[in-house]
Amino acid sequence: MTLAIQLGIIVGYLILALVIGLVAYRLTDRTAEDFYLASRTFGTIVLLFTTFATLLSAFTFFAGPNVAYQEGPEWVLVMGLMDGIIFAILWYVIGYKQWLLGQRYDYVTLCEMLGDRFASRRLRGLVAGISLLWLFPYVMLQQVGAGTALEALTEGAVPYAVGAGLITAFMILYVVVAGMRGIAWTDTLQGAFMLFATWIALLWVLAVVGGPSAATSALEAEAAHHLALGSDFYTVQWMLSTAITIGFGVAMFPQVNQRFFAAGSRTVLKRSFALWPILCVLLFVPSFMLGAWARGLDVTIPEGENVLPVVLAEYTPVWFAALVIAGAMAAMMSSSDSMLLSGSSYFTRDLYRPFVEADLSERREDLLARVGVVIFATAAFVASLWNPATLFELGDAAFSGFAQLALPVMVALYWRRTTRAGITAGIVLSQAFYLSSLFVAVVPRVYAGWTAGLVGMGIGLVVTVGVSLLTSPAADEQQSLYFDELGAD
Repeated sequence: MTLAIQLGIIVGYLILALVIGLVAYRLTDRTAEDFYLASRTFGTIVLLFTTFATLLSAFTFFAGPNVAYQEGPEWVLVMGLMDGIIFAILWYVIGYKQWLLGQRYDYVTLCEMLGDRFASRRLRGLVAGISLLWLFPYVMLQQVGAGTALEALTEGAVPYAVGAGLITAFMILYVVVAGMRGIAWTDTLQGAFMLFATWIALLWVLAVVGGPSAATSALEAEAAHHLALGSDFYTVQWMLSTAITIGFGVAMFPQVNQRFFAAGSRTVLKRSFALWPILCVLLFVPSFMLGAWARGLDVTIPEGENVLPVVLAEYTPVWFAALVIAGAMAAMMSSSDSMLLSGSSYFTRDLYRPFVEADLSERREDLLARVGVVIFATAAFVASLWNPATLFELGDAAFSGFAQLALPVMVALYWRRTTRAGITAGIVLSQAFYLSSLFVAVVPRVYAGWTAGLVGMGIGLVVTVGVSLLTSPAADEQQSLYFDELGAD
């Protein structure tokens, strides 16, 4: 009976999200701009919550509480405060300039914007290929998170592979029919729901254990070092490296970056990034503190399991725990569907069209995009069955990989002297360095406490500027494209 309630709530929630997507499908124009950007019509609430829900991934709901459980609550500082602020700043520095350019030149992807400025389909394809490379482990992370969450909640009645397969099937179906408009609508619902549910979960657990003082006392008795700021894990270098690479990586995620083009007005864009840090704190504080306090509670976390589902199953009713996990799975789906939608746009517009079929019709592009979603999601699901790394490792690798793109892009947006050779060299060398740190034993992952992801960002910046100074712009580059008078309503 308990299993039936759990599965009924989870599947019911996912079906509700699918129904909203089907309604949105009926209102969607059959154009690429509407499918990918909802015709650039988002208001403040929808833009804010669709960006918010897009980032409510397994990294947030499961990896974050796991880190807080193992190492202490300073993870709130890394994600909730530092990255809430860093990404809000980048939303303005990168996002506002992108929005202005999108309004003038109708760009749909970052790759189009860069390829146009530097008159290079190779650069356009390079950025698209790199983005798809790093998108793959992050989509896989959502499937791993869903599989482990359902397995833990149902105490093994639903195997890992079935849980991962369930969210894969739903997100494929959803993206194929909904497009950006449907995704944004369900994102708004899911973002608001998860804010509410996470706080209720925190208050519920605290009420059962005797309040925050009792939970803190229990944590002190079990792991007193968690209450002291800093540790061998939370070094200043590691915290700053992680906060910076995640913040800059988020700005380059295709599903986030593409939303910079979708705002209905400059006022919408500015209001959204101003409210962003508040939303981050409101979500991350309850979820990460639940993870930290769980260390002192009378609950056993099996090896390799996620903290949050186990704590909810122990201290809250079956229906409520299932509802929160259903919301978390829906949030993971909202991350995955946005990734798949953006990934399909990068594939069709920045790889297939420039290199295979230049006169691609809108109808054929639409078909290719949907087929690409199915292939990409299925491949990520197959890879997730091997469960090759922890949620944190998968997420951190993807964030740092995307972060390597950020500084060369920022230089190009604000420095007229940037050359095609400069930005290409900056991107290639920083990516090569970071990939080597992951897969080549002789390349360290840490440098005097600073991560390879942050060091790679520095390499990308220095190389982009240095090579640009040493080379001349190609004859067909449009140096003034980003610096002409940009105006929009």
